[in-house]
Amino acid sequence: MPLTRGRRAKDDAVTSAGARDKRVPSPSEGAPRKRGAFLNLTNAGKNLVRFPGSKKKATAPPPKSAAEHKAPAVHREEKENVAVRVPELVEREVKENVAVGVPEVPEVPRPPAPLEKAQIPAEFDVDAEDRDDYLTCPEYAKDIFDYLKSREEKFALPDFMALQPAVNAEMRAILVDWLVEVQENFELYHETLYLAVKLTDHFLARTPVARHSLQLLGSAALMIACKFEERSPPCVEDFVYICDDTYDKEQFLSMESRIFSALGFDIGIPIAYSFLRRYAKCAGVGMDTLTLARYYCEMSLMDVELARERASLLAAACLLLALLAKDLQGWTPVLRFHSGYALAEVGPVARRLHSALARPPSGNLNAVRQKYAHPVFFRVALLPLIDVDVVEKQASA
Repeated sequence: MPLTRGRRAKDDAVTSAGARDKRVPSPSEGAPRKRGAFLNLTNAGKNLVRFPGSKKKATAPPPKSAAEHKAPAVHREEKENVAVRVPELVEREVKENVAVGVPEVPEVPRPPAPLEKAQIPAEFDVDAEDRDDYLTCPEYAKDIFDYLKSREEKFALPDFMALQPAVNAEMRAILVDWLVEVQENFELYHETLYLAVKLTDHFLARTPVARHSLQLLGSAALMIACKFEERSPPCVEDFVYICDDTYDKEQFLSMESRIFSALGFDIGIPIAYSFLRRYAKCAGVGMDTLTLARYYCEMSLMDVELARERASLLAAACLLLALLAKDLQGWTPVLRFHSGYALAEVGPVARRLHSALARPPSGNLNAVRQKYAHPVFFRVALLPLIDVDVVEKQASA
């Protein structure tokens, strides 16, 4: 308690002293004048500014007289002469620098003018209804598919089965049929299946493959496609399992590396499934017609000759057959505008696709038919194939 009384007494003394000093002395009694931080801005010219290291005090410049405010005519003439001589001096200096060998400073190029987007006619603007949906990229939709179509030239396939001494078209069809089953069991995207088949075909077009390594090639291609398309791709052990431990993990990783090296790590191959969905939107068809076209497109994966067709043109032929099967309008101007193909180009491919679909299945290759016979896919595989005369009439129109 004595310590507390001592503190309180001391605080009282300080408080009483402060109370006596509450009266602010006047400037005549020596009180400092108030000024703002960084000097008084309203009287900046009257304040003395001293910089570190300077010997003299900086004083404000004396006020100018009225005569000094008015510049003499001689000075104005000198300034005008100097302004006239500046370009001459610059030109002479440039010539001297060139003679001496001083490198000339390059001019900074001007930025290019903004690119102007091609205006889509109102009657062909199928993306107008999606203007507020940024996820569908309506302002870039046509440009994206035009770019994908231009990339097809880079991935044109030759007659690659002629380059394979140990693999034939029937073995490839068996592999594709098995990949369809794997895609359905793993519930993978359809884009994954199409890309896996494309990767397999492009590898076969570059490298000879032994018969016992064909399933390893297809599985490794599907594994790469899963990494490219899927949100949660299966792991390597899953692919080892579906192959019944015929190949080990190291063989899968080695084949994956071989595929990447053979394709130059460029696996963004345009696929028919993407074009088909785009064309179906342009045609404004229902889900049942689109599913029928998807069935035709997936059946085309089994045919090695149709695999060499451009993906965009094959998708157009699949949609044309579906439109004819549903007794809908044929190849409309809207489809021609967005696909870039006239009916004379689509017709021959549709005729070849119809011939491939009319052939009876060989062996037990029924994975695609069984898949699209399910009610989820509107049982489109059970629908009868349209007559060939209808296709011929449309193709020759």
